[in-house]
This record gives sequence, structure tokens and C-alpha cells, in this order.
Amino acid sequence: MPKLTIVAFDGTRFDLDVDQGSTVMENAVRNSVPGIEAECGGACACATCHVYVDDEWTERVGPPEAMEEDMLDFAFDVRPTSRLSCQIRMKAVLDGLIVHVPERQA
Repeated sequence: MPKLTIVAFDGTRFDLDVDQGSTVMENAVRNSVPGIEAECGGACACATCHVYVDDEWTERVGPPEAMEEDMLDFAFDVRPTSRLSCQIRMKAVLDGLIVHVPERQA
């Protein structure tokens, strides 16, 4: 089981054991991480599951696809490490991934 750490805006860490193939968003919602609203349920049709990928992990996570990049235009305080958590699928290479929740969602 890969490990995933989600850091809420207030600094609270959620250290999770997650299933391979699940998304960061699914795990955030399942574990009631504050700040991940996920209004569209993971359809990449909103920007309410926006996260910042920790600098150490950005290369392994990779850049957003075109559709995700379009949705990020609606996110609050977009940064170079911004991603929609519904589009990050957990796999062995992401074991230990750390993401940060922004101050608010768009």
C-alpha cells in the first residue's frame, strides 16, 4: 500500500495508507481532509480539489494534462506545483507523496 501525506492549510498532517489506483482526492474525501471540496466527484469538471504537490515530488507526479490545466484556470492561487487531486492516481512510484491544501478552493 502506498503512503500519502496530505497537509491541510492549518498544517495538520494526514498520513494515509492508500490503495494503488485510488486518487489523492478520493483519499482526502474518505479521510475528511479539510479544504478538499471535490464538488464534481473527480470528473475534472471543477477546481475544488486543488492541491500543491510538494517540490520533491513534482517531477514524479508529472505535469497536468490539457483538460486539467484548463480547469486549474479556475483554481485559487495557482502555482507551478498546482494539480487537481482527482487527477493524481496513486501508484508504487508515488509511495510517500506529499501534497498541500491551499488556503481555499475556488
